Amino acid sequence: MRVSLSWLREHVDLPADLAAEDLEAALVELGVEVESIVDLAGTVTGPLVVGEVVEVEELTGFKKPIRFCRVDVGAANGTGEPQEIVCGATNFAPGDRVVVVLPGGVLPGGFAIGARKTYGRNSNGMICSARELGLGDDHSGILVLPPDSPAKPGDDARPVVGLDDIVVEPEITPDRGYAMSVRGLARELSHAFGVPFRDPALAPAPGATATPAYPVEVRDTVGCDRYAARMVRGVDPTAASPQWMRRRLLAAGIRAISLPVDITNYLMLELGQPMHAFDAQRLVGPLVVRRAEAGEKLTTLDGVQRTLHAEDLVICDDTGPISLAAVMGGETSEVVAGTTEVLFEAAHWDPVTIGRTARRHKLFSEAAKRWERGVDPALPLVALDRAVELLTTYGGGTAGTEVLDVNHVRPRTPISMDAGLPSRRIGVDYPPARVVALLERVGCRVAEGADRLAEDPGSVAVAAGAGVSLAVTPPTWRPDLTEPADLVEEVARLDGYQRIPGVLPAAPAGRGLTADQLRRRAVARALAEHGYVEVLAYPFMSAETSDALGLPADDPWRRAVRLANPLADTDPLLRTNLLGPLLGVLRRNLGRGLRDLALYETGVVFRPRPDAGSPPPMGVDRRPSDAELAAADATLPDQPRHVAAVLAGEVEPAGWWGAGRPAGWADAVQAARLVVAAAGVPDDRLVVRQGDRAPWHPGRCAELVVDGVVVGHAGELHPSVVTALELPRRTSAMELNLDALPPTPVVPAPRVSGFPPALIDVALVLADTVAAEDVRRALVEGAGDLLESVRLFDVYASEQLGAGRRSLAYKLTFRAPDRTLTAEEAVAARDAAVAEAARRYGATLRGA
Repeated sequence: MRVSLSWLREHVDLPADLAAEDLEAALVELGVEVESIVDLAGTVTGPLVVGEVVEVEELTGFKKPIRFCRVDVGAANGTGEPQEIVCGATNFAPGDRVVVVLPGGVLPGGFAIGARKTYGRNSNGMICSARELGLGDDHSGILVLPPDSPAKPGDDARPVVGLDDIVVEPEITPDRGYAMSVRGLARELSHAFGVPFRDPALAPAPGATATPAYPVEVRDTVGCDRYAARMVRGVDPTAASPQWMRRRLLAAGIRAISLPVDITNYLMLELGQPMHAFDAQRLVGPLVVRRAEAGEKLTTLDGVQRTLHAEDLVICDDTGPISLAAVMGGETSEVVAGTTEVLFEAAHWDPVTIGRTARRHKLFSEAAKRWERGVDPALPLVALDRAVELLTTYGGGTAGTEVLDVNHVRPRTPISMDAGLPSRRIGVDYPPARVVALLERVGCRVAEGADRLAEDPGSVAVAAGAGVSLAVTPPTWRPDLTEPADLVEEVARLDGYQRIPGVLPAAPAGRGLTADQLRRRAVARALAEHGYVEVLAYPFMSAETSDALGLPADDPWRRAVRLANPLADTDPLLRTNLLGPLLGVLRRNLGRGLRDLALYETGVVFRPRPDAGSPPPMGVDRRPSDAELAAADATLPDQPRHVAAVLAGEVEPAGWWGAGRPAGWADAVQAARLVVAAAGVPDDRLVVRQGDRAPWHPGRCAELVVDGVVVGHAGELHPSVVTALELPRRTSAMELNLDALPPTPVVPAPRVSGFPPALIDVALVLADTVAAEDVRRALVEGAGDLLESVRLFDVYASEQLGAGRRSLAYKLTFRAPDRTLTAEEAVAARDAAVAEAARRYGATLRGA
């Protein structure tokens, strides 16, 4: 919302020499963020004058309309002769007065104007639109001055169009809807400068009469708790809005349409009360305010036919819906060029309902923006009286004496607050009398404890606010004041944020990182050191993601928590695994031209609790009890922390040094081993065995088990998954549940032997159904304490070995801590290891 300083001055006695920077500082001090503030006097430099169009010649032969104009600019051009200007707009005619910038002038944005030849004619200056002057967004045509404008050709155009004013554009937060009006901003500025404020809403207005202005039935008094209307008959349909009103609407960025519509827009800006003007002669039967029936249609003023939802509030006549209540009117009842009977409506609507309707239809009108933030329910009759007065003054007609006012507004409930609460919460000494004064300045009515303060102001207890309970009734225009904390904020805001000391709390002595933090950092560091790049994917997914991963219908990963208000309708679920979003990141990077990728992410996943109910209601007046916190926690989904990694392309790049090596399932398994090792789990507690779990390839999937508990899977993705997600062949991945890993045991420092190792290789022939990991464990257990390490370095199969058999070659390292091993000792340990493998799996030494 943009508003001019001159308009604000009508309601608050601001200093005469108030500068733009002082106005901005005052609003910011009150917690009203300022998007922009512009002193219009300096936005246009050079000659900007009023001109009268003398002659218009239509130029032909061009793709768009081009007009050669002769404009009388008086003596402003130094010759008194009409100025020759080429213009592309068509909304003016000879005799109209327009705004002309002469050569040498500079428009907003540094757009310098000169004399030049264009379209075969000399053009000396420019006829301006509102947007070119920085007065609004309307660029549909030239800014034409009203016929009753006293400005003469050659006069300075700045005061005529309002370029001698200051325009401020505040950024209003959702809880401060009252500030989206001249009335609200003027009240705030009266607090800032300590000057009188004249509330336009206090003007007397006639109340409801026995005979309504028009028959109206309100069927939903929750969605619409007040509906008022008045009629004006015999309006001159050709009457134009007064220049002062058009200028203020223009400065606010609203295009002038017609006198009745301009009045409703003007009062919305001034009072903060959105209104609507119906053409009474186009209404068929009485009006009904109700919820829409699902599937009903309504063509709104923007020409779009909308399918209504059962939650939408609508205004209907006998033909059906004619207005999407509080959002936008309908085409069938709008004021048109021949309207002579106008029915003004001013109502009070439920903010939640209107906000949902605006979002559902993606129709964020100026009215809807105000309704969803809250509008003063005391305004309708005052707004109607002012609208009727303006229309009869400038458009003629007769105001009907009948007034409709269906009023179901409930009075505000007083808020009980300890007078000493602001001092305790903010850390600034606010005497109770000061607290009462500040709350009354906001517009609140303060009772009970205020009487005690007045009777005995010298009491020590009263002066400290101890035991003084205030009953505070917020004003009707402040629906955001509902809790004692809101009142505390108002006291701090009006007393001045600069009085609040900036004191940093004392930092308690640190205890270092927790075991979980150390584990997460160790895992992330280990993956990064091995070439993986960390990414952070959004924790949202769709049901289609589970389909693409090929998850069975009963897979636990399919049971997801659905968000009530998702950021995107395409991803309404919280992720149950990291792979789905992470593979989306992989695909996005592949689409940007990257081919060799190794990505990883650590983060929580969300598993719904089947017995979770609704969280208990908790206020802000006290700390929730342990039982309430436990009940609230019980409704949350389980959130174990996972780690996942994906690989595609080459893990070892090709080059002049030789061929590269593509990433495969073994790299994903190794990444999982790396995570387990970094998490502090000893290698002898990890079992890697054949697994079968979507989305992995059933023949190339490893299942990782620690102490008998499955903690994750790794391997190559299933071909159907790769195809569905448009990923390269052989894309591999792993995902582990970090929370399922046992606590890191206390590991004694290793004993480093200074004696040389004995290195022996063994190649065992056995059935190809025996897992290499099982053979490795048999060798470890058979070799005894002298075995330092064992590593598989070769897998071989051939016809000589026989069908269904293969050779596994291991490198065994033996070492004693206190002596050099003899050959006999090393061979004996090797033989014991081979014997154990033979006993368990029928292994024989290759070549034996």
